[in-house]
Amino acid sequence: MPDIQQARTIQDLFGLKGRVALVTGGTGNGYGSQAVQALAEAGATVFITSRDLFRVQQTAEILRDKGLDVRGLPLDLESEQSISCVVDTLVSETGRIDILVNNACSNHFESFETISLKDWNQVLAVNMTGTMLISRAIAPHMLKSDGGVMINLSSIYGVVAPDQRIYGESGTNSPLVYGMTKAALIQMTRYLATFWAPKIRVNCLTPGGLFNNQDEQFISQYVAKTPLGRMAGNDDLKGAVLFLASDASAWVTGQNLVVDGGWTAW
Repeated sequence: MPDIQQARTIQDLFGLKGRVALVTGGTGNGYGSQAVQALAEAGATVFITSRDLFRVQQTAEILRDKGLDVRGLPLDLESEQSISCVVDTLVSETGRIDILVNNACSNHFESFETISLKDWNQVLAVNMTGTMLISRAIAPHMLKSDGGVMINLSSIYGVVAPDQRIYGESGTNSPLVYGMTKAALIQMTRYLATFWAPKIRVNCLTPGGLFNNQDEQFISQYVAKTPLGRMAGNDDLKGAVLFLASDASAWVTGQNLVVDGGWTAW
């Protein structure tokens, strides 16, 4: 049985003051950006990464101007040397790594019949192997300290097959290799949650479609399949990220939290 502890307040459970987080990606307008803002607004020091050094530094500067403690680092998830450099930098600058959000993702929009082997392997290298490599590199630092939290970003297409009808005849907006790698992240989550327990909690976050000024016909067809009647907005993932990253989910590991407006509930 766990030790009996004094009940903590909601502010204590969700607060991240003093913690250090790494969010791979996070420079665009997608879910990575929401993760970065959620963690930083809760008090964490957040490092974001990108292959594009100028872009990641520019994004970090914009967020710092908003009062958030965000720093940018270059990272190539296909390079073990690049991964080691990022991890070493975090440890040398802060002395700890408490939270890892595996958000960076590669995709190629060719159809299944025409995607090249080179493009196929590149998606596998980033989405699966890169996630494994950076998780493995960070784990020792979490294990020798107070533990830590890892969150893997999957997709509804790692849970269910895409409805090709909403994309038109080509289906190129929902390629097989993307969904396949996102499904793999869910299993990776389960494995690592049990492998590194009880020191590191590992969970998966599976979002549905994010509104990004897509074609009106696509939006209409997507929304028609969503019980809540809309695509995700600019803050629909922030609460889920904070829940999984904070002590509010201290007894949650190995799980896949689906945030999709009900898309997969039909």
